[in-house]
Amino acid sequence: MNFDFSEDEKLVRDQAARYLSDNCNLAVVRSVLDGETNHAAPVWRGLVDMGLTGACIPETHGGVDAGYLTLCLVAEQLGAHLAPTPFSSSVYLATEALLQFGGADIQQQWLPKLGDGSIVGTLAVTESTQELTPETVSVEATADTISGTKLIVPDGDIADVAVVLAKSTAGLGLYWVDLRDASVTRTTVATVDPTRNSASLSFAKTPATLLGQAGSGWDELQRLLDRAAVLFAFEQLGGAQSALDMAVSYAQERFAFGRPIGSFQALKHMMADMYVALKLAESNCYYAAWALASDSPDLPLAAATARVSATQAFQLCASDNIQVHGGMGFTWEFDCHMYYRRSNYLALQLGGLSTWENKLVDALPLAAA
Repeated sequence: MNFDFSEDEKLVRDQAARYLSDNCNLAVVRSVLDGETNHAAPVWRGLVDMGLTGACIPETHGGVDAGYLTLCLVAEQLGAHLAPTPFSSSVYLATEALLQFGGADIQQQWLPKLGDGSIVGTLAVTESTQELTPETVSVEATADTISGTKLIVPDGDIADVAVVLAKSTAGLGLYWVDLRDASVTRTTVATVDPTRNSASLSFAKTPATLLGQAGSGWDELQRLLDRAAVLFAFEQLGGAQSALDMAVSYAQERFAFGRPIGSFQALKHMMADMYVALKLAESNCYYAAWALASDSPDLPLAAATARVSATQAFQLCASDNIQVHGGMGFTWEFDCHMYYRRSNYLALQLGGLSTWENKLVDALPLAAA
């Protein structure tokens, strides 16, 4: 397959890159890390004003309908700049769930608000430290309410609405919940990456609306995660590239024994391994982008492949970037740890690496059939 992005898609990517370079440098990221705020609100507003939050929302619902390939390239830039915004939670997860499983009325009510940034959405599924399975879901749903607690919800303090996985007498379902209801309790959760807000959410007979079909929630969740995984993989790809760029730049400028440290064989090999992992992930991400945009039957396999390789690439590049910087790389003053934090946070957000490795193994026989 000879795949590339169109000139229009690259134009949006370049515009996003310029905006983030001007408005979301590492000093902005560090201000969130230091606890000055729970996200970079001005950066978020700028992304909204550019229409990026409505990239895949139809024009009939106030979006720009730019398509998933455009959104993939935007995600890559968000990852490259470590953008501390709720973009992924609101766009890849909540908006996508509504697009895929929402009825006409609920789409009409909420998609314009998600697109114009007047509300922020998220996905709430985790309930324990165990791997998520249909049997571990305990949040209960009635005909129009849910009760229970979800742990470590991404952007849980920021979000106005959430898609919540809950069980009813008919089985599992995805439910649309307004988090501004008085019955919702939020508890901030500290994670490895404070630049990405997280919170636990408790529901006490909170009003909820079923998305999709009753009893089909688990299969719907897997479809949603496959679609979101491609976009998260592009974020990881962008982060890996920036971490590699940082390592190479430092290796060229830092001298030891009268030579740039990048000329030493050990560091050459380390950065070569980073580059190979990055390019493997890039190839897999490009194929997954095509599968997402074309709604290919290969999407589960392509998404898992992209997710696994991008997770590995970002974690390798982020950790080895610290090694290239030597002892200074471990200090708070250097910026290396911000990439390391984000690489580990993203690695866990949709389920850990082993979860996606298992999904990859499960998808291989289906693709070969």
